[in-house]
Amino acid sequence: MRFPGIASQVDGRTPLWVTRVGRVVHRFFDTSPFSPSGRWLALTRLPAEDRLPAPGDVAEVWLVDLSTGEERCVAETRAWDTQLGAQVQWGGSDSDLFFNDLSPENWRPYGLRLDPGGGACRRLDGPVYVVSPDGRTAVSPNLTNIGLAQPGYGVIVPPQAVKRNRGAAEDDGIWITDTEGGPGRLLVSIAELVGRLHASDWDAWAGGDFYGFHLKWSPRGDRLMYVLRWLPHAAGLPPRREVITLDADGRRPRVALPAEAWALGGHHPNWAPDGRSITMNLRLREGEPLRFVRFSADGGERETLAPGRVGSGHPSLSRDGRHLLTDAYPHEAVSAGDGTVPLRWIELESGREREWLRLRANPPFVGPRRELRVDPHPAWSRDFSRVAVNAWDGVTRRVLVLRAPEGRAKGVSGE
Repeated sequence: MRFPGIASQVDGRTPLWVTRVGRVVHRFFDTSPFSPSGRWLALTRLPAEDRLPAPGDVAEVWLVDLSTGEERCVAETRAWDTQLGAQVQWGGSDSDLFFNDLSPENWRPYGLRLDPGGGACRRLDGPVYVVSPDGRTAVSPNLTNIGLAQPGYGVIVPPQAVKRNRGAAEDDGIWITDTEGGPGRLLVSIAELVGRLHASDWDAWAGGDFYGFHLKWSPRGDRLMYVLRWLPHAAGLPPRREVITLDADGRRPRVALPAEAWALGGHHPNWAPDGRSITMNLRLREGEPLRFVRFSADGGERETLAPGRVGSGHPSLSRDGRHLLTDAYPHEAVSAGDGTVPLRWIELESGREREWLRLRANPPFVGPRRELRVDPHPAWSRDFSRVAVNAWDGVTRRVLVLRAPEGRAKGVSGE
Protein backbone atom coordinates (compact mmCIF):
# COMPACT_ATOMS: atom_id res chain seq x y z
CA MET A 1 0.00 0.00 0.00
CA ARG A 2 1.53 3.33 -1.07
CA PHE A 3 0.93 6.35 1.11
CA PRO A 4 2.65 9.41 -0.40
CA GLY A 5 1.65 11.79 2.38
CA ILE A 6 3.75 10.03 4.99
CA ALA A 7 7.16 9.79 3.32
CA SER A 8 9.21 11.17 0.47
CA GLN A 9 12.36 10.31 -1.45
CA VAL A 10 11.55 6.61 -1.29
CA ASP A 11 14.00 4.25 -2.96
CA GLY A 12 11.98 2.92 -5.90
CA ARG A 13 13.06 -0.65 -5.15
CA THR A 14 11.72 -0.52 -1.60
CA PRO A 15 8.11 -1.71 -1.09
CA LEU A 16 6.22 0.54 1.31
CA TRP A 17 3.29 -0.66 3.41
CA VAL A 18 1.35 1.50 5.89
CA THR A 19 -1.25 0.65 8.52
CA ARG A 20 -4.77 1.78 7.71
CA VAL A 21 -5.62 2.28 11.38
CA GLY A 22 -4.27 5.53 12.82
CA ARG A 23 -2.96 6.69 16.23
CA VAL A 24 -0.70 3.63 16.37
CA VAL A 25 2.93 3.15 17.44
CA HIS A 26 5.21 0.17 17.72
CA ARG A 27 7.16 -0.20 20.94
CA PHE A 28 10.83 0.79 20.39
CA PHE A 29 13.89 0.27 18.23
CA ASP A 30 15.34 -2.48 20.46
CA THR A 31 12.43 -4.95 20.25
CA SER A 32 10.66 -6.29 17.18
CA PRO A 33 6.97 -5.56 16.58
CA PHE A 34 7.02 -8.46 14.08
CA SER A 35 5.90 -11.84 15.41
CA PRO A 36 8.48 -14.66 15.34
CA SER A 37 7.01 -16.04 12.10
CA GLY A 38 6.94 -12.54 10.57
CA ARG A 39 3.22 -12.69 9.84
CA TRP A 40 1.88 -10.34 12.52
CA LEU A 41 2.66 -6.78 13.57
CA ALA A 42 1.79 -5.78 17.16
CA LEU A 43 1.03 -2.15 18.03
CA THR A 44 -0.46 0.18 20.65
CA ARG A 45 -3.25 2.51 19.56
CA LEU A 46 -3.43 5.77 21.52
CA PRO A 47 -6.87 7.13 22.52
CA ALA A 48 -5.99 10.68 21.40
CA GLU A 49 -3.21 12.68 19.78
CA ASP A 50 -4.27 16.25 20.53
CA ARG A 51 -3.96 16.15 24.32
CA LEU A 52 -1.87 14.56 27.03
CA PRO A 53 -3.33 11.33 28.42
CA ALA A 54 -4.90 11.17 31.86
CA PRO A 55 -4.65 8.31 34.39
CA GLY A 56 -7.17 5.64 33.47
CA ASP A 57 -7.37 6.51 29.78
CA VAL A 58 -7.80 3.35 27.73
CA ALA A 59 -5.44 2.49 24.88
CA GLU A 60 -5.77 -0.54 22.61
CA VAL A 61 -3.55 -3.41 21.51
CA TRP A 62 -3.79 -3.99 17.76
CA LEU A 63 -2.57 -6.76 15.46
CA VAL A 64 -1.93 -6.41 11.74
CA ASP A 65 -1.92 -9.53 9.58
CA LEU A 66 0.82 -8.75 7.08
CA SER A 67 -0.31 -11.57 4.80
CA THR A 68 -3.95 -10.43 4.45
CA GLY A 69 -3.88 -6.79 5.59
CA GLU A 70 -6.48 -7.43 8.31
CA GLU A 71 -6.15 -5.08 11.29
CA ARG A 72 -7.95 -5.78 14.56
CA CYS A 73 -8.04 -4.75 18.21
CA VAL A 74 -7.25 -7.69 20.52
CA ALA A 75 -7.18 -6.01 23.95
CA GLU A 76 -7.59 -2.79 25.92
CA THR A 77 -5.18 -1.43 28.52
CA ARG A 78 -4.77 1.38 31.05
CA ALA A 79 -1.04 0.73 31.56
CA TRP A 80 0.71 2.67 28.83
CA ASP A 81 2.46 5.90 27.99
CA THR A 82 2.98 7.96 24.88
CA GLN A 83 6.38 6.80 23.59
CA LEU A 84 6.46 3.03 24.17
CA GLY A 85 2.73 2.39 24.41
CA ALA A 86 1.78 -0.61 26.57
CA GLN A 87 5.18 -2.31 25.96
CA VAL A 88 3.46 -4.58 23.40
CA GLN A 89 5.92 -7.27 22.24
CA TRP A 90 6.20 -10.93 21.28
CA GLY A 91 7.58 -13.87 23.20
CA GLY A 92 8.94 -17.07 21.72
CA SER A 93 6.04 -17.77 19.32
CA ASP A 94 3.09 -16.17 17.56
CA SER A 95 0.93 -17.45 20.42
CA ASP A 96 2.71 -15.30 23.01
CA LEU A 97 1.92 -11.60 22.99
CA PHE A 98 2.90 -9.52 26.03
CA PHE A 99 1.74 -6.11 27.25
CA ASN A 100 0.75 -4.36 30.50
CA ASP A 101 -2.47 -3.38 32.21
CA LEU A 102 -3.40 -1.96 35.61
CA SER A 103 -6.39 -1.39 37.84
CA PRO A 104 -7.34 2.14 38.96
CA GLU A 105 -7.99 0.61 42.39
CA ASN A 106 -4.27 0.52 43.18
CA TRP A 107 -2.52 1.86 40.02
CA ARG A 108 0.00 -1.01 40.02
CA PRO A 109 0.93 -2.26 36.53
CA TYR A 110 1.13 -5.96 35.74
CA GLY A 111 1.94 -7.93 32.62
CA LEU A 112 -0.44 -9.95 30.50
CA ARG A 113 0.39 -12.90 28.25
CA LEU A 114 -2.15 -13.27 25.45
CA ASP A 115 -2.62 -15.94 22.82
CA PRO A 116 -4.07 -13.77 20.01
CA GLY A 117 -5.35 -16.79 18.09
CA GLY A 118 -6.94 -18.80 20.87
CA GLY A 119 -7.83 -15.89 23.13
CA ALA A 120 -6.34 -17.31 26.33
CA CYS A 121 -4.91 -14.58 28.56
CA ARG A 122 -2.80 -14.99 31.69
CA ARG A 123 -2.05 -12.30 34.23
CA LEU A 124 1.60 -12.14 35.28
CA ASP A 125 2.81 -11.40 38.78
CA GLY A 126 4.95 -8.46 37.68
CA PRO A 127 5.16 -5.81 34.95
CA VAL A 128 6.68 -6.14 31.48
CA TYR A 129 9.23 -3.76 30.03
CA VAL A 130 11.13 -6.25 27.90
CA VAL A 131 10.79 -10.02 27.50
CA SER A 132 13.75 -12.37 27.13
CA PRO A 133 14.46 -13.77 23.64
CA ASP A 134 12.92 -17.13 24.58
CA GLY A 135 9.84 -15.43 26.07
CA ARG A 136 10.21 -17.07 29.47
CA THR A 137 11.26 -14.09 31.57
CA ALA A 138 10.16 -10.47 31.75
CA VAL A 139 12.15 -7.67 33.39
CA SER A 140 11.12 -4.11 34.13
CA PRO A 141 12.21 -0.93 35.87
CA ASN A 142 9.65 0.81 38.06
CA LEU A 143 7.09 1.86 35.45
CA THR A 144 5.25 4.21 37.80
CA ASN A 145 8.23 6.49 38.50
CA ILE A 146 10.20 6.22 35.26
CA GLY A 147 8.49 9.44 34.15
CA LEU A 148 10.41 11.35 36.81
CA ALA A 149 13.54 10.60 34.77
CA GLN A 150 11.90 11.04 31.38
CA PRO A 151 8.19 11.22 30.48
CA GLY A 152 6.54 8.91 27.98
CA TYR A 153 8.13 5.55 28.78
CA GLY A 154 6.25 4.03 31.71
CA VAL A 155 2.60 4.10 32.77
CA ILE A 156 0.34 7.06 33.46
CA VAL A 157 -0.85 7.17 37.07
CA PRO A 158 -2.00 9.92 39.47
CA PRO A 159 0.78 11.87 41.23
CA GLN A 160 -0.06 10.26 44.57
CA ALA A 161 0.71 6.83 43.06
CA VAL A 162 4.27 7.85 42.11
CA LYS A 163 6.82 6.99 44.79
CA ARG A 164 9.92 9.17 44.61
CA ASN A 165 13.25 7.56 45.39
CA ARG A 166 15.62 8.97 47.97
CA GLY A 167 19.24 8.34 47.15
CA ALA A 168 19.86 4.74 46.06
CA ALA A 169 16.58 2.98 46.89
CA GLU A 170 16.53 -0.50 48.43
CA ASP A 171 12.97 -1.17 47.24
CA ASP A 172 13.43 -0.13 43.60
CA GLY A 173 15.55 -1.54 40.82
CA ILE A 174 15.18 -4.37 38.30
CA TRP A 175 12.01 -6.44 38.67
CA ILE A 176 11.91 -9.93 37.17
CA THR A 177 8.91 -12.15 36.44
CA ASP A 178 8.54 -15.73 35.23
CA THR A 179 6.10 -15.56 32.31
CA GLU A 180 5.05 -19.19 32.87
CA GLY A 181 3.18 -18.05 35.96
CA GLY A 182 5.84 -17.86 38.66
CA PRO A 183 6.19 -15.01 41.16
CA GLY A 184 7.67 -11.63 40.39
CA ARG A 185 10.49 -10.28 42.55
CA LEU A 186 13.14 -7.61 42.82
CA LEU A 187 16.15 -9.13 41.06
CA VAL A 188 18.59 -6.48 42.23
CA SER A 189 17.99 -3.12 43.91
CA ILE A 190 19.43 0.22 42.91
CA ALA A 191 21.05 0.36 46.35
CA GLU A 192 22.81 -2.95 45.72
CA LEU A 193 24.04 -1.89 42.27
CA VAL A 194 25.26 1.51 43.42
CA GLY A 195 26.87 -0.03 46.49
CA ARG A 196 28.85 -2.46 44.36
CA LEU A 197 29.79 -0.06 41.58
CA HIS A 198 30.30 3.26 43.40
CA ALA A 199 31.53 2.41 46.87
CA SER A 200 34.81 4.19 46.17
CA ASP A 201 33.28 7.42 44.84
CA TRP A 202 29.99 7.58 46.74
CA ASP A 203 30.54 11.19 47.82
CA ALA A 204 30.15 12.31 44.20
CA TRP A 205 26.66 10.73 44.08
CA ALA A 206 25.40 11.52 47.58
CA GLY A 207 23.51 14.69 46.63
CA GLY A 208 20.89 13.15 44.37
CA ASP A 209 18.42 10.34 43.68
CA PHE A 210 18.73 7.33 41.36
CA TYR A 211 16.05 6.09 38.96
CA GLY A 212 16.04 3.17 36.56
CA PHE A 213 15.39 3.88 32.92
CA HIS A 214 15.87 1.63 29.86
CA LEU A 215 16.35 -2.07 30.49
CA LYS A 216 17.32 -4.49 27.68
CA TRP A 217 18.03 -8.19 27.27
CA SER A 218 21.10 -9.13 25.28
CA PRO A 219 20.32 -11.05 22.06
CA ARG A 220 21.58 -14.23 23.76
CA GLY A 221 19.40 -13.69 26.82
CA ASP A 222 22.34 -14.02 29.20
CA ARG A 223 22.98 -10.36 30.08
CA LEU A 224 20.97 -7.24 30.88
CA MET A 225 21.70 -3.62 30.06
CA TYR A 226 20.35 -1.06 32.52
CA VAL A 227 20.42 2.71 32.11
CA LEU A 228 20.65 4.33 35.52
CA ARG A 229 19.83 8.01 35.94
CA TRP A 230 20.84 10.29 38.79
CA LEU A 231 18.85 13.46 39.47
CA PRO A 232 20.61 16.04 41.67
CA HIS A 233 18.94 17.75 44.61
CA ALA A 234 20.65 21.08 43.93
CA ALA A 235 19.23 23.27 41.18
CA GLY A 236 21.56 23.95 38.28
CA LEU A 237 23.50 20.71 38.49
CA PRO A 238 23.18 18.44 35.43
CA PRO A 239 21.68 14.95 35.78
CA ARG A 240 23.96 11.98 35.21
CA ARG A 241 23.47 8.78 33.25
CA GLU A 242 25.46 5.61 32.97
CA VAL A 243 25.14 2.23 31.25
CA ILE A 244 25.33 -0.80 33.52
CA THR A 245 25.42 -4.44 32.43
CA LEU A 246 24.89 -7.51 34.59
CA ASP A 247 24.24 -11.23 34.29
CA ALA A 248 20.65 -12.41 33.91
CA ASP A 249 20.72 -13.57 37.56
CA GLY A 250 21.73 -10.10 38.79
CA ARG A 251 25.38 -10.93 39.37
CA ARG A 252 28.58 -9.42 37.94
CA PRO A 253 27.42 -5.80 37.46
CA ARG A 254 29.77 -3.67 35.38
CA VAL A 255 29.81 -0.03 34.34
CA ALA A 256 29.85 -0.28 30.56
CA LEU A 257 29.79 3.49 30.07
CA PRO A 258 30.57 5.78 33.04
CA ALA A 259 28.70 8.99 33.69
CA GLU A 260 31.69 11.20 32.87
CA ALA A 261 31.88 9.70 29.36
CA TRP A 262 28.14 10.13 28.76
CA ALA A 263 28.32 13.72 30.07
CA LEU A 264 30.17 14.78 26.91
CA GLY A 265 26.96 14.05 24.98
CA GLY A 266 25.19 10.97 23.72
CA HIS A 267 22.02 8.93 23.58
CA HIS A 268 20.40 5.57 22.85
CA PRO A 269 22.71 2.72 23.83
CA ASN A 270 21.66 -0.63 22.39
CA TRP A 271 22.97 -4.19 22.26
CA ALA A 272 24.86 -5.12 19.11
CA PRO A 273 23.80 -8.41 17.47
CA ASP A 274 26.86 -10.18 18.93
CA GLY A 275 25.40 -9.80 22.44
CA ARG A 276 28.78 -8.77 23.80
CA SER A 277 29.07 -5.14 22.74
CA ILE A 278 26.92 -2.01 22.81
CA THR A 279 26.35 0.66 20.16
CA MET A 280 25.42 4.26 20.91
CA ASN A 281 25.52 7.85 19.72
CA LEU A 282 28.38 9.32 21.71
CA ARG A 283 30.62 12.38 21.70
CA LEU A 284 34.16 11.24 22.40
CA ARG A 285 35.73 14.68 22.85
CA GLU A 286 34.55 18.18 23.67
CA GLY A 287 33.66 20.19 20.59
CA GLU A 288 33.26 17.18 18.31
CA PRO A 289 29.97 15.94 16.86
CA LEU A 290 28.24 12.77 17.98
CA ARG A 291 29.62 9.60 16.44
CA PHE A 292 28.40 6.04 16.18
CA VAL A 293 30.42 4.23 18.83
CA ARG A 294 30.70 0.61 19.93
CA PHE A 295 32.14 -0.54 23.27
CA SER A 296 32.37 -3.71 25.32
CA ALA A 297 29.53 -4.58 27.66
CA ASP A 298 32.14 -4.76 30.42
CA GLY A 299 33.40 -1.24 29.75
CA GLY A 300 36.24 -1.80 27.32
CA GLU A 301 37.76 0.46 24.69
CA ARG A 302 35.40 2.56 22.56
CA GLU A 303 35.48 2.11 18.78
CA THR A 304 34.11 4.65 16.29
CA LEU A 305 31.94 3.11 13.58
CA ALA A 306 31.93 4.83 10.18
CA PRO A 307 34.22 7.64 11.47
CA GLY A 308 33.13 10.12 8.80
CA ARG A 309 29.49 9.98 9.81
CA VAL A 310 27.64 12.04 12.41
CA GLY A 311 25.58 10.09 14.97
CA SER A 312 21.82 10.53 15.18
CA GLY A 313 18.57 8.95 16.23
CA HIS A 314 18.18 5.33 17.26
CA PRO A 315 21.08 3.33 15.74
CA SER A 316 21.24 -0.44 15.38
CA LEU A 317 23.41 -2.83 13.38
CA SER A 318 22.39 -5.31 10.72
CA ARG A 319 22.71 -8.96 11.69
CA ASP A 320 26.10 -9.36 10.00
CA GLY A 321 27.36 -6.15 11.61
CA ARG A 322 28.34 -4.60 8.27
CA HIS A 323 25.63 -1.91 8.09
CA LEU A 324 24.05 0.54 10.48
CA LEU A 325 20.42 1.68 10.37
CA THR A 326 19.21 4.78 12.17
CA ASP A 327 16.78 7.67 12.04
CA ALA A 328 17.20 11.19 13.45
CA TYR A 329 15.45 13.84 15.49
CA PRO A 330 14.13 16.89 13.62
CA HIS A 331 16.65 19.12 15.42
CA GLU A 332 19.70 17.02 14.56
CA ALA A 333 22.11 18.19 11.88
CA VAL A 334 21.32 15.39 9.43
CA SER A 335 17.63 16.40 9.29
CA ALA A 336 16.33 18.90 6.77
CA GLY A 337 14.85 21.38 9.26
CA ASP A 338 11.39 21.04 7.72
CA GLY A 339 9.85 18.56 10.16
CA THR A 340 11.00 15.50 8.23
CA VAL A 341 13.66 13.03 9.37
CA PRO A 342 15.80 10.59 7.37
CA LEU A 343 16.19 6.87 7.62
CA ARG A 344 19.94 6.42 7.18
CA TRP A 345 21.65 3.28 5.86
CA ILE A 346 25.42 3.29 6.37
CA GLU A 347 28.01 0.80 5.19
CA LEU A 348 30.51 0.65 8.03
CA GLU A 349 33.59 -0.48 6.13
CA SER A 350 33.50 2.32 3.57
CA GLY A 351 31.46 4.88 5.50
CA ARG A 352 29.20 5.32 2.49
CA GLU A 353 25.64 6.37 3.29
CA ARG A 354 22.32 6.62 1.55
CA GLU A 355 19.13 8.26 2.69
CA TRP A 356 16.81 5.33 2.39
CA LEU A 357 13.62 7.22 3.22
CA ARG A 358 12.54 10.60 4.57
CA LEU A 359 9.61 10.55 6.99
CA ARG A 360 7.23 13.18 8.29
CA ALA A 361 7.59 13.46 12.07
CA ASN A 362 5.87 16.75 12.85
CA PRO A 363 2.55 16.33 14.72
CA PRO A 364 0.90 19.66 15.60
CA PHE A 365 0.74 18.79 19.30
CA VAL A 366 3.82 17.31 20.98
CA GLY A 367 3.11 18.22 24.61
CA PRO A 368 4.98 20.53 27.01
CA ARG A 369 7.83 18.01 27.41
CA ARG A 370 7.54 16.52 23.91
CA GLU A 371 5.76 13.46 25.30
CA LEU A 372 3.71 13.09 22.10
CA ARG A 373 6.49 13.60 19.56
CA VAL A 374 6.79 11.05 16.76
CA ASP A 375 10.07 9.14 16.80
CA PRO A 376 10.45 6.63 13.93
CA HIS A 377 12.27 4.06 16.15
CA PRO A 378 13.35 1.82 13.22
CA ALA A 379 13.01 -1.80 14.42
CA TRP A 380 14.10 -4.96 12.60
CA SER A 381 12.07 -8.11 12.06
CA ARG A 382 13.65 -11.13 13.74
CA ASP A 383 15.18 -12.35 10.49
CA PHE A 384 16.43 -8.81 9.67
CA SER A 385 14.51 -8.83 6.36
CA ARG A 386 12.07 -6.01 7.23
CA VAL A 387 11.94 -2.82 9.28
CA ALA A 388 9.01 -1.10 11.03
CA VAL A 389 8.96 2.66 11.63
CA ASN A 390 6.58 5.20 13.14
CA ALA A 391 5.61 8.30 11.14
CA TRP A 392 3.08 11.13 10.91
CA ASP A 393 0.96 11.41 7.76
CA GLY A 394 -0.40 14.94 8.32
CA VAL A 395 -3.46 13.68 10.19
CA THR A 396 -2.41 10.82 12.44
CA ARG A 397 0.50 8.54 13.32
CA ARG A 398 0.88 5.28 11.46
CA VAL A 399 3.40 2.43 11.26
CA LEU A 400 5.23 1.59 8.03
CA VAL A 401 6.73 -1.77 7.08
CA LEU A 402 9.72 -1.64 4.74
CA ARG A 403 11.88 -4.26 3.12
CA ALA A 404 15.40 -4.04 4.51
CA PRO A 405 18.01 -2.58 2.14
CA GLU A 406 20.38 -4.94 0.39
CA GLY A 407 23.91 -4.60 -0.91
CA ARG A 408 26.20 -1.61 -0.72
CA ALA A 409 25.13 1.75 0.62
CA LYS A 410 25.22 4.32 -2.14
CA GLY A 411 25.99 8.00 -1.72
CA VAL A 412 28.80 10.42 -1.16
CA SER A 413 31.61 9.55 1.22
CA GLY A 414 32.79 11.81 4.00
CA GLU A 415 30.68 14.41 5.82
